[in-house]
Amino acid sequence: MSNPGKTLSLDENRLFPSDPTQRAIARRLYAQVAGLPIVSPHGHTDPAWFAGNAPFANATELLLVPDHYVFRMLYSQGVPLDALGIPRADGRRAPVDPRQAWRVFAERFHLFRGTPSSLWLNHVFHEVFGLRVRLDAGTADHYYDTITAALQGDAFRPRALFERFNIEVIATTEGPLDTLEHHQAIADSGWNGRVLTAYRPDAVVDPEHEEFAGALERFGDITGEDVHSWEGYLRAHRNRRGFFKAMGATSTDHGHESAMTADLSAAQARELFGRIVSGRFSAGEAALFRGQMLTEMAAMSLDDGLVMQLHPGCHRNHNPTLFRRHGRNIGADLPLVSEYVRGLKPLLDRFGNEADFRLILFTLDESTYSRELGPMAGHYPCLYLGPAWWFHDAPEGMWRFREQTLSTAGFYNTVGFNDDTRAFLSIPARHDVARRVDCAFLARLVAEHRLDEDEAAELAVDLAYRLPKQAYKL
Repeated sequence: MSNPGKTLSLDENRLFPSDPTQRAIARRLYAQVAGLPIVSPHGHTDPAWFAGNAPFANATELLLVPDHYVFRMLYSQGVPLDALGIPRADGRRAPVDPRQAWRVFAERFHLFRGTPSSLWLNHVFHEVFGLRVRLDAGTADHYYDTITAALQGDAFRPRALFERFNIEVIATTEGPLDTLEHHQAIADSGWNGRVLTAYRPDAVVDPEHEEFAGALERFGDITGEDVHSWEGYLRAHRNRRGFFKAMGATSTDHGHESAMTADLSAAQARELFGRIVSGRFSAGEAALFRGQMLTEMAAMSLDDGLVMQLHPGCHRNHNPTLFRRHGRNIGADLPLVSEYVRGLKPLLDRFGNEADFRLILFTLDESTYSRELGPMAGHYPCLYLGPAWWFHDAPEGMWRFREQTLSTAGFYNTVGFNDDTRAFLSIPARHDVARRVDCAFLARLVAEHRLDEDEAAELAVDLAYRLPKQAYKL
């Protein structure tokens, strides 16, 4: 290594309050949860990793290419995605040496100072790979060689890391056309790691999805149903939900642009569906159909017991040039203003009082925490609040979430933490950040005599471990 670099260290008090009284309380609380198993009930890791258990290729393929948190920042500073080895929409890549892509990243690692990505990545570098110098242009090759060499050993294969990270259960997310062959391979392998799936039907629910027409045809082929009839289409969903549940799923997930729902009569729904499958529909009709399908999915959840998650409020693929070149999930999705009280009312009028129905709500619009989501979850038996998500799963966002929902929803109408990530090695780091922030928040309540410390200690364990298991039926 040409440059010895500056020391990389992780302070044991990171994210704890600077006030000495609160810091001491936070440290005691954290000691109760630091070693708890990780429950990761919703995310986007690739089940093929655990099915095949093949070594990860190199530092770039593992830590840079799958992580849109990382490459969106680099793109914002003028780095083309091709220079980082990000695949094109057709699956091909520009001819980029992965070492060179890593150097581009390392030279700009200072861009991440103070961001959650720096917290997660430095945790990975320090705790997983034992690196003790900071990443920069001078240490880029040292990092690349150290990480890539480590990945060739058995201790860094996906299953070994799963066990090393003390992951009790992890849920991936698959679409309705997925055969779940990787989950079947895991089940057949004799390995004890618990990797579940979750049903995300967006591709056959959103008429404006670019793959909707073709996906609908394959949906019919897979299920053997006439998916061009309303009744057959609904049966096809029940068919696939049953298959996913048999493969271990405990939840569904729905990534809609808004939280608008609808409760049409059967005749109205049938007529609307006819326009959808004909391809002759307006944007308003597409939105109405998505809203109706959220209510239909709620009805199915009440029947089959799958927990329903709703992740609304995102303008997907905001950059059309990048979408054409690289496809989805390349860091060009942006938050939208969201509304829940009126939007969810048709669904809640039917199912809001059902104790056996569970709907976990997320938001990218933090203004809704105290105005809508907290009061709603503090009233309806079916509603729970998902944690600070995506653009807000930073220490500040986690703190704001607790501050703005505590007075109306309390702690026990929330579901703990989930990491919602494609970046496998960041999972322990993300959970550690969440545990530290929650312990810091609880420490303030103890110092202000709003909680006794034994209550805070129980809460810390609930938030880190018990609540996600209960909420997701794990």
